[in-house]
Amino acid sequence: MIMKVLEKIRKVIDLILSSACAIVFAVMVVVGTYQVVVRYFFNSPSTVSEELLTYSFSWMALLSSALVFGKRDHMRMGFIADKLTGVPKKILEIVIELMIMAFSVSVMIWGGYTIMQLSMTQVTASLGISMGVVYIVVPLSGVLIAIYSVLNIIDLAMGIDRRPAEEE
Repeated sequence: MIMKVLEKIRKVIDLILSSACAIVFAVMVVVGTYQVVVRYFFNSPSTVSEELLTYSFSWMALLSSALVFGKRDHMRMGFIADKLTGVPKKILEIVIELMIMAFSVSVMIWGGYTIMQLSMTQVTASLGISMGVVYIVVPLSGVLIAIYSVLNIIDLAMGIDRRPAEEE
């Protein structure tokens, strides 16, 4: 029963994150095309579009990294882990997930919240929005990575491996 609820939570977060990443990417394509057209065909560069692209890229990178951590498809050096089997491998993978969670809580959530608070009074040059709004993605993605880490630890303890099969 609890596993079905956790699976449903994971699927909802996956859907929201993948949809958000797709929307941000589509906006980036449209804004990037606009930027190229106005710069090269009308000789009138747009600073607003350049700034929007920069911040959109940051948002997409952090949100998609949270999605990748949820799927356990992130880059890793498996030369030690791939040699282990059974309980030692399970313990190592749980320890790795705990380290990921510690990083996301200490650096991304706590540090991201701190920098977000400090930069609330700063305003972006072209868009005129608070830098705190731009930085809110750091603690947000940290929370998502921490949630995924908890879900991944539960999966590992139950013997479920979500990592995609290795390509050769």
